[in-house]
Amino acid sequence: MHPYKRSQRLGILLREEVAQIILHKIKDPRLGFITVTDVELSDDLRQAKVFISVLKSEEREFTLQILNEAKGFIRSEIAKRLRIKIIPTFEFVFDESIERGFRIDQLLKEIKKPVEP
Repeated sequence: MHPYKRSQRLGILLREEVAQIILHKIKDPRLGFITVTDVELSDDLRQAKVFISVLKSEEREFTLQILNEAKGFIRSEIAKRLRIKIIPTFEFVFDESIERGFRIDQLLKEIKKPVEP
């Protein structure tokens, strides 16, 4: 028996494949540096939530728009690459955990600063 659920194993595989498709197959020059941080699949494997981070925060909405326009292309590329019965539909969302981590780090640094009399 595997230590992970099938949806978790497939999520890891989809994360790598979607990242490769965005990097090598989507030829939109407006697309900046994107990192696919995680993919969460529903238990029935029909919906995949793809978490992304973008290098420049001001490009977030624009990047999301481009990826949403390319959903069908990404799904068809996944169908060509993987032998799975059900190809999930994709929903792209921003991964807020990186920004939250930076904010927590800043707060911890402020707490550690010595208080000046």
